[in-house]
This record gives sequence, C-alpha cells and structure tokens, in this order.
Amino acid sequence: MSRIGKLPIAIPDKVTVTVGNDNVVTVKGPLGVLSQKVDPDITVSVQEKEVVITRPTEQKRHKSLHGLYRSLINNMVVGVSTGYTVKQELVGVGYRAEAKGQLLELSLGYSHDIVMQLPTEVKVETVTEKRANPIITLTCHDKQLIGQVAAKIRSLRAPEPYKGKGIKFVGEELRRKAGKSAGAK
Repeated sequence: MSRIGKLPIAIPDKVTVTVGNDNVVTVKGPLGVLSQKVDPDITVSVQEKEVVITRPTEQKRHKSLHGLYRSLINNMVVGVSTGYTVKQELVGVGYRAEAKGQLLELSLGYSHDIVMQLPTEVKVETVTEKRANPIITLTCHDKQLIGQVAAKIRSLRAPEPYKGKGIKFVGEELRRKAGKSAGAK
C-alpha cells in the first residue's frame, strides 16, 4: 500500500470537496476554486470531513497514481483554505524589483528592464529596504501555478556559483565554488 496514498485528507471548515462525473475533483474554499481530473482507475470518495483515495490493484502504475492524486488533492485543499507563499531574494548590486498591479518590473543587470505579466491568480508584493536585498513575495491558492511563476522569475537570472548573484529563494543554500586563485598554488 502506498504510504502517502492511504492517508485520508482532512477537510477543514469552509472547504467543500465534490467528485463530479468523469472523475473530476472540485475543491471550493475561501481563497478560490480548484479542480483536478483524476485517472478513471483511481477512486475518490468523500466521507464525513475527509477524502479517501483507493486503487484497484497493486500494479506499479496504480501505486504511483495513488500517491500522486492524494498529493494533488491535498495541495488543492491546503491551497483554497490557507494558500501558498513563495519569497525570492534578488542578490546583486543594482538589482531591483517593482510591482505595478499584475506587472513585475525587474532590473537584473541587463541592458534593459524585464517586465513580466503575472497570472491574475498570483498576487505579488515587493519590498526594498536600504542596505538589504530586494524581496519578491508571491501568494496564490494554486501550488502548481505559483511554483511555475517562481521558477520563471528565477530563470531570468539564476544564482551563479562564484559570487552568488542572481534570484534565489529566501533561505536557499547555494553551493559556492572557489575562484581561480584558490587552486593556483
């Protein structure tokens, strides 16, 4: 039995989970509505404040789908009830970020500024303090979408291993390399 798949998902107050036809799971909560189509082999049932996912056989495919859909539905329940937050830090001299509604304007040391149009579900805030790196805070109820947006922002200037300049997640530990002078003796 899948260790993840066999765990029931607790449904918090103010959140409703419905399983429609074609095995589409819809989760509604105070922060929004999310839906996910589930493979026809996997059975999703809602029982008294919890969601239970079961699989028909012990095939490798069914085992992997069992844990996958349990995790996806759990992420949806957490997303519509509490939401997700991702913080990114811009490390580098002259790097700055400014949010104008759904537009994120980044100055990352290129010859031009980069302007990103963010999806309407993602809320963005930027904080710039004196003598501190600018911080971008993304909030959303969809874990997959916020991860995709954060990865796209990071890809604009990924942290480099020598000085650590670039866009990194807050709290992320970067592997640093010794420079040229360290090996020449």
